[in-house]
Amino acid sequence: MKKRRFWLSCLTIVMLASLLSACSGGKESNQPLGSTSTGGGAQEEKLDKVTFTYFNAVAGKDINTNETRIGKIIEDQTGVNFKIEHLVGDENTKVGTFIASNSYPDVLVPGGSIDKLLSAGSFIPLNDLIEEHAPNIKRVYEPYYNLMKAEDGNIYFLPMSAVVGEYISAPNIEQGAFWIQRRVLKEAGYPKIKTFDEYLSLIRDYAKKHPDEDLTGYIALTTQDQFFALTNPPMHLAGYPNDGGVIIDMETHEANDYADDEITKRYLQELNKLNADGLFDKSSFVDNRDQYIAKIASGKVLGFFDYRWQVGQAMNNLREVSLQTGNDDLEYMALPIVFDENIKDQYLDPPSFVNNRGVGISVSAKDPVRIIKYFDNLLTDENQILSNWGIEGETYSVDENGRFYRTAEQIEQTNKESFRESFGFKYFEYNWPRYGNGSSLPDGNSVGAGRQPEVAQMSYHEGDKKLLEAYGVKSFSQLFAAPDERPWYPAWSIPIEQGSPAQIFTQKKGDLQRKYFPKLVLANPAEFDKIWDEYVKEFGKLKVKDYEQLITDEVAKKIDLIQGK
Repeated sequence: MKKRRFWLSCLTIVMLASLLSACSGGKESNQPLGSTSTGGGAQEEKLDKVTFTYFNAVAGKDINTNETRIGKIIEDQTGVNFKIEHLVGDENTKVGTFIASNSYPDVLVPGGSIDKLLSAGSFIPLNDLIEEHAPNIKRVYEPYYNLMKAEDGNIYFLPMSAVVGEYISAPNIEQGAFWIQRRVLKEAGYPKIKTFDEYLSLIRDYAKKHPDEDLTGYIALTTQDQFFALTNPPMHLAGYPNDGGVIIDMETHEANDYADDEITKRYLQELNKLNADGLFDKSSFVDNRDQYIAKIASGKVLGFFDYRWQVGQAMNNLREVSLQTGNDDLEYMALPIVFDENIKDQYLDPPSFVNNRGVGISVSAKDPVRIIKYFDNLLTDENQILSNWGIEGETYSVDENGRFYRTAEQIEQTNKESFRESFGFKYFEYNWPRYGNGSSLPDGNSVGAGRQPEVAQMSYHEGDKKLLEAYGVKSFSQLFAAPDERPWYPAWSIPIEQGSPAQIFTQKKGDLQRKYFPKLVLANPAEFDKIWDEYVKEFGKLKVKDYEQLITDEVAKKIDLIQGK
């Protein structure tokens, strides 16, 4: 097996190093990876261990990577530890502080503020560092260079979406969906539902039958940097994937901002009716993300729209309860809900490369060479296995054919949030240079454990199997339509220059929606049309046509780049 050959190679290196040490006066040669040569064949010196700072613009627990099992192993390899700081408060405010002081953490993983950081010159170019010190980065990313380079020809950050090997689709839902509590489906006899009306009727019927259980019919996430969880559903309901605030015509490739379209009105009006029925959580417009997650984890919420990666913590907690009690009533099932029967859903992402998000080295970095070597070391097959699967015999197993799998015990262990934190999966599966979702290893195993068919099937408990059987599928993603090919996808990855008319438009649009959407949802139904007309009038004052033309032009450019034109 490849792993055995790897360790034999390591043993050979150690033996050779010992021989060299004996011939050079007995100097130790146990240096971490990334050591620099003194030249002329002289003995390489061991580098001191070092800690770099790392800012990740999402909420989370601050931690040193060497406090995790994975991070400690990689520190032993490289001598490098990272002190990870997560976002508290508003991302733009935090990033604005960095820029104003011209003082940054060594490594930055921004969200929507990445354009602001690029405009401020916060990142160093990586081209020469990659060429001189990072053969693995070059191997993984070189096929995507034409999508990664800025207008000046430089690469300033490494996206997390570079697919390596043959693409493997996900058996379970990793992205967006309308989620419904399983007890609602069970009580209704596992109905096959497709439309938004059917979905909301299920919620209404269940809530009506259980008036004394303090249930929330529907909840939404609306915090500043996750407001898209409220504004994105209309495009999904209309049969489009997450292109980020726009719908791209499949034939003409023209962009349409749907913020003032009938599909947005129809969606908000249904939420307005839910609110009038006492089934919409009014606190959705004031709760922070932690409060939102806690409400979902409480088991009192019947339905919501969101992306799996945003509610993973709540989902994992509910699954732990299911495994402990044998009752999965409070877990959720993802449904591909659309407005009308004749609409084909497009919730599943097609293979794509997201080129406006990633990890970069800041201009304040103390030692960019050691950082880039650390990144490069992450991109070995062995460390991608470590980051995603863990340690053979502990968190995964290998059968006689070399196929990776997890036992029921290993699945239960690796699904626990506390274990994911202490082992390091929570910190290393994403937000670093990595093999993107859907990647595979040279031996055919999936890089991501969740996409390995053996793991997906073994991870299904009795409640899952009953649901799958009731709906006539073998995996949850089979309920959803296969994604249509979209070479530009996703349009939200198109870079928008900070301070440009397009960026100003999106900012003003967001401000307008944050002002009017709460009014529209919480209004007396008799006032809805009046407020909607007022909103559309205000929206019409924005330069939406210019923005749509820009996205249309950029979609065409991206298609040409991907097709090598």
